[in-house]
Amino acid sequence: MPPGGRPGPGYLTEEEKKNKPKVTKELLRRIYSYLRPYRKQMALVLVSILVSSVLTLMPSVLTGKIIDEGLIARNLKALILFILLSFGVTLLANLIGILESYLNTWIAQHITFDMRNTMYRHLQTMSQRFFTTNNQGDIITRMTSDISGVQQIITGTLTSILSNAITLIVALILMFRENWILALVGIAVVPLFTIPTRSAGKRRWSITKESQACSDEINGILNETLSVSGQLLVKLFGMEEKENQRYQAVNKKMIGLNIKESMAGRWFRMALSTFTNIGPMLIYLVGGLIMMRYDESITVGQITVLVALLGKMYMPVNQLLNIQVDWIRSMAMFTRIFEYYDLEPEIQNAPDAIVPPSADGEVEFRNVRFYYDEEREILKNISFRLERRVLIKKF
Repeated sequence: MPPGGRPGPGYLTEEEKKNKPKVTKELLRRIYSYLRPYRKQMALVLVSILVSSVLTLMPSVLTGKIIDEGLIARNLKALILFILLSFGVTLLANLIGILESYLNTWIAQHITFDMRNTMYRHLQTMSQRFFTTNNQGDIITRMTSDISGVQQIITGTLTSILSNAITLIVALILMFRENWILALVGIAVVPLFTIPTRSAGKRRWSITKESQACSDEINGILNETLSVSGQLLVKLFGMEEKENQRYQAVNKKMIGLNIKESMAGRWFRMALSTFTNIGPMLIYLVGGLIMMRYDESITVGQITVLVALLGKMYMPVNQLLNIQVDWIRSMAMFTRIFEYYDLEPEIQNAPDAIVPPSADGEVEFRNVRFYYDEEREILKNISFRLERRVLIKKF
């Protein structure tokens, strides 16, 4: 099971369902405010994704040329040309993919840099009561894990939506350009591909939750009976055999759940393989019938191209169907961060507040003394006296 009891892609925990954030224009506008300074770089990312997606599909189209104009036509020159062109397009697509990855990472890192700075600066203005009444782990989580998650949203969720949508649209256009009848046959099969993914995923998630509960029970038994005090009680009351039986029963249950989970994965892979092969078989069948009896202009290369493009559609369709879950988790993460941004400081500095000096030295007021060593960034000569003392740090 994934860490923290979180389900895999496509499924929300009960807590996530209960606390699903409300997506409003204000929330989206606020999220975009962090993207706006990098809109030029994001536009370049969009262009890179578009070009890369198109180039990634081109080898599938060139496969038809290789078969029809190279192999069947027995034209060695054309065969070599289209093979080299396919290799060149693939190489260029990969190079553009590297550029896209670099830009995505660069943007994500800079946005998280901005958000961390904003969060830290804001938390410094909060009163002491905020830090004593709130869980320290939650404060640190907002500063670290939640803001770090923004990077995954930008490099993962947003990029996935754009890349998969563009790939799907381009693949559909190319398929209809080749043959609209066979394209419709292929599209009709695509929804079947999602059936094993969702049904098997739900089954595995259900088993995984049971496994987690069983694992927690095993850990509880171990903590109770193998600790120093636990072992003392077991031996004192002669409970060794009873505890052995209790542990073996839970352990046997865990073994059964592990086997079920493994077999659920195996059935999933079998169903997935079956459904992914239905589409190509139907295209070969329908394409062969049309080519042999109704339209001799359809070539083997065209049928092969349609089969290859259909294979390219499976993953984008499946990921786009599950994108709602990633979207909800992304909005929830931003909502958690903005909750802290919106906390109002209980104590506001007066407009005429005295600013400490930036150089080393001492400044004395009525009952307050500030002493700061700038080079070592520490407070020196601190002593406990009756007068009130305030420790400060240079901003």
